[in-house]
Formats: sequence, C-alpha cells, structure tokens
Amino acid sequence: MLAGTRAVLLPERALWLPTHGALLVADLHWGKAAAFRAANIPVPTGTTAADLARLSVALARTGATHLVVLGDLLHARTGRHVNTFATIGDWRRRHPALTISLLRGNHDTRAGDPPAELNIDCTDELVVGPFVGIHNPRAHPGGYVLGGHYHPHVTLSGRGQASVRLPCFVFGESIGILPAFSGFTGKGMYERDESDEIYAIVGDTVLPVPTKRRR
Repeated sequence: MLAGTRAVLLPERALWLPTHGALLVADLHWGKAAAFRAANIPVPTGTTAADLARLSVALARTGATHLVVLGDLLHARTGRHVNTFATIGDWRRRHPALTISLLRGNHDTRAGDPPAELNIDCTDELVVGPFVGIHNPRAHPGGYVLGGHYHPHVTLSGRGQASVRLPCFVFGESIGILPAFSGFTGKGMYERDESDEIYAIVGDTVLPVPTKRRR
C-alpha cells in the first residue's frame, strides 16, 4: 500500500496502479544508442526494440489503459534517428488505444517532444489519484510524489567479496523513485536515506531489501 492505494512493483521496472489503470515508468531514454553512434561511439543496435518488448510485456501483464512516463522519454536531439522512430512508431500502432502521458524530464527539454504521430501528451507534472508525477522528484503539496531521474540501484553484499548491484524502487515518507526503465543507462545517482524502503529487482522478482543488507 502506498498513499492508501495498492501499488504493484513489476520486475519489468514499472509500477502498476490497478485502481487507476495506470502503468508508470521512468527514464526510457529512447534513442540513446543512436546518439552514441552519432558521436562515433560504437554501441549495439536494438536497445530501443528490446525495451519496447519489455514494455509490451508489462502492459499485457496489467491490462493498463494509461502509460505514464516519468520523464526522459528521449535521450538527446542527436538520437532522433529515423530508424529509432520507425521502431517506436511500429510499437505505438500495436497499442492504438493506450493513453500515453510524458512528464518532461531534463533530457526531454534538450531532445524535444516526441513526434505528434506518436500521440503522446506532454506536460511537466500529472496527478493520478493521490500521486503527483514529476521527473525530478521533490516534495509537493498535491500528494505523494512519484518520479525518476536518479536511476536508483542498491548493492547487496554476501560472504567474502561477493556483491551484486541491482536496480531498485525507493520509497520515502513523501517521495517514491522508480528505477530507470531503459536497460542502457548509467547506475545510481541516488543517495539513500536510512528510512527509505528499498525493493530490488532480481531477475523476474521484486524483493524487499532488509535494512541490515543495504549498502
């Protein structure tokens, strides 16, 4: 329960609000690989397609009618490649009834809004029930804030030198932070507070992280 509302944490790096039919994701960074290649940095192709396939799985799992993107849908203006938008356009045509809202993030400001034919509503913040969606999360008088931006990860350590670094959801008293949805992002700009509740994504499972295991 979050702000008196049932919230389901999905291993696809998404948060599902059944009461509102809304699936929330953050930091998709579409076109990042294309932007890297434009800068002559060799990176693999297919990263956007892989993330869209995972997004389709989350939509099918939940039956969501509203997709809320908590910022940084696009990575950079140099990533606005025709092939990238062709891949996204094909995906969008397979989900014609889906309402999509983008809450602009810092990368969106530089990259620009997505093409009109993708039918994505763009704004700076959005209220969904008791929640206020903002890309760069900060306390808000309008409700419990859900955001992204920080790409939160948690390091779990075991015996010896064994450790693993995992994407995670973070929930504080008035602010929740979603992991970056993109599989092609940097890790861990978040500085945790001891009172935060952390849920790590471990393969196909989301698990609470006991306080004593947090690093």
